[in-house]
Amino acid sequence: MAKRDYYEVLGVTKSSSADEIKKAYRKLAIQYHPDKNPGNAEAEDKFKEAAEAYEVLSNPEKKQKYDQFGHQAFGPGSGGGFGGGMNMDDIFSHFGDIFGGGGFGGFGGGGGRGGAARGANLRVRVKLTLEDIVGGVEKKIKIRRAVPAEGLTFKTCTVCQGSGQITRVQNTILGQMRTASACHGCNGSGKMIDKRPDGVGADGLERVEEVVSVKIPAGVQDGMQLRVGGKGNHGPVGGTAGDLIVSIEEEAHPELVREGQNLHYDLYLSFPDVALGTTAEIPTVQGKARMKIDAGTQSGKTLRLKGKGLPSVEGYGTGDLLVHISVWTPKSVSSEEKAMLEKLQESANFQPNPGKTDKGFFDRVKDMFQ
Repeated sequence: MAKRDYYEVLGVTKSSSADEIKKAYRKLAIQYHPDKNPGNAEAEDKFKEAAEAYEVLSNPEKKQKYDQFGHQAFGPGSGGGFGGGMNMDDIFSHFGDIFGGGGFGGFGGGGGRGGAARGANLRVRVKLTLEDIVGGVEKKIKIRRAVPAEGLTFKTCTVCQGSGQITRVQNTILGQMRTASACHGCNGSGKMIDKRPDGVGADGLERVEEVVSVKIPAGVQDGMQLRVGGKGNHGPVGGTAGDLIVSIEEEAHPELVREGQNLHYDLYLSFPDVALGTTAEIPTVQGKARMKIDAGTQSGKTLRLKGKGLPSVEGYGTGDLLVHISVWTPKSVSSEEKAMLEKLQESANFQPNPGKTDKGFFDRVKDMFQ
């Protein structure tokens, strides 16, 4: 299948700035990250495709070549700037700082590529309120992880003499072929355990409690994941540490409902309020806001508090708070109230008479998404 245009992959143009290209790639990387799409081959392909496009378009020299010659600039099957053979570890290590410090969204973690065994990742869930999400928050998380035991000493591996690799030479019809693989004696670390404290297993690890500080950016959503590099379990015999993966769990707000960056609030008003006009106090994430309700406001109308929603995690602005007006109808009335309502019922002014500016349900829904 023919390669897609790199600008099309990222959703940018040739005139887009380096920052716009980076933001576009970051958004796609979050969407198709393997941790968010386990076992999804299509998402993995899109993740790799976006990484390949960013590798070229973020490099001024490669971008210039691509603008002039297209995919032919890098030769058939070159994989853009990756030189073919691209895998997840290549991407993670190559773009380790794409999300800045802390490795948001799965980047920036320890690699452990081609060397000592890498330890397992740890996963935790963190519950956040809308108040936490609107401004970002720093959370202290207590974890229990495997680390090298205190007092552990090492010596040079006697199998590979410290190189971490075993080289084999085979005779073939094409002559001698030399291959190298990780040493089975030290798992590629080049060293072996010399002495270990009492009670410590053969892997040299012990479990300790640790408090990790995690900075959570504003605008995160339920299900998103953050990766803190090197805070998972250590691998055995001098292995590198895995990562701590923090899954975001968003707590429901008692009055506001989230939809992306926008928030929704149902405001119930009495008939006299909407007929005569009033002011209402609207709850927001950061407090209260006063809103004017014009006389004659119809039930079902949606009012907008600009900028009172949630920020975008990609830094693309802030959403709005949408206030949905509902006229409250009493379930029972007194005889005196009934008499007043019957009198109003005779008035032509109280008969429904929608004009062209009075929108129906489907028009209001359409406006909400514009």
